[in-house]
Amino acid sequence: MSWQGIEGHDQVVERFRRILTGGRLASTFLFIGPGGIGKRAFALKLAQSLLCERSADEALAPCGDCPSCQQVVAQSHPDVELVAKPKDKSFIPLETFIGDREHRMREGLCHNMALKPHGGRRKIAIIDDADYLNQEGANCLLKTLEEPPPNSLIILIGTSEQRQLPTIRSRCQIVRFKPLPVKVIATLVSANGISQTRGETEALATLSDGSMERAVQFAEPELAEFRQELMTRLGKLFERSTGFAADVGAFVDAAGKDAPIRRERLKLVLGIAADYYRWLLHARTGHEVHGDEVLARVLQQSPVARDADAVAACVERCLDAQQQVDANANQATLIECWIDDLANLMQGTRA
Repeated sequence: MSWQGIEGHDQVVERFRRILTGGRLASTFLFIGPGGIGKRAFALKLAQSLLCERSADEALAPCGDCPSCQQVVAQSHPDVELVAKPKDKSFIPLETFIGDREHRMREGLCHNMALKPHGGRRKIAIIDDADYLNQEGANCLLKTLEEPPPNSLIILIGTSEQRQLPTIRSRCQIVRFKPLPVKVIATLVSANGISQTRGETEALATLSDGSMERAVQFAEPELAEFRQELMTRLGKLFERSTGFAADVGAFVDAAGKDAPIRRERLKLVLGIAADYYRWLLHARTGHEVHGDEVLARVLQQSPVARDADAVAACVERCLDAQQQVDANANQATLIECWIDDLANLMQGTRA
């Protein structure tokens, strides 16, 4: 079912209905789940529901017509604070929470949340990209989380609990969002004109892992082509393929001149590699791939690894490399080391 146009999260909707009906709305929530599944859209729709001038909170049915509803949609509501990591930054800047040096504690989210609501109901903060809170930013936010202002609601949005600082995680009620069902992704892909044929729609839905963000990314022909080449060459790392790192680097550089765009593409490449090794583990148990002809073909051609621990370590290495990207590691050095580590792990595991 769909809640206010948001698909696939009915259980979360019912959870908030029960909370609001019982008058037990907490001050801070941490929304956890993969990117591109609607967590931010859900947070905004929840804010609209709680600020609607015509609908009761527990109904979770904003009218969409009152001034408050329209302001939330336009992201101009005076009682809604929206925070996200700038594209050119590695972390959410400290100034976002406490203002710049000339306006310390007189501007920023912490200051604004302490003010009385303009509309008299509540203040709501939505902190996107909570994965990118550094220690300084977290420390500034901590007091607001520990002593939340009356009638305030803070929603942090991240991809996993493990990426949140313990001091932040322990002060939030965690709400887990599941990846969207393949059928929902297929419907959205088709409805948004991302695919042209039924076969393309099904393929993108399968590749998406329940994320519209991934479905859109894999709709790019060059990415689909590179994915096949990448997985094929990963299957031949036993042979110490030359030029592999240079080719990966060239593909990442082709994303554009801006460093944030290249970082996102490199993280996507690392994610494809992690998926390949996960499926290599599944193949050991006879698990068959459905709906992804490219992956099925690559796995058939890949040597079967005897050492499951080594393959699992390759998955972990890919995930570690993604974190190193976020930490601004040198791109060329990271790619070289990553491929070399994968090759070392896989040496001697071939059946």
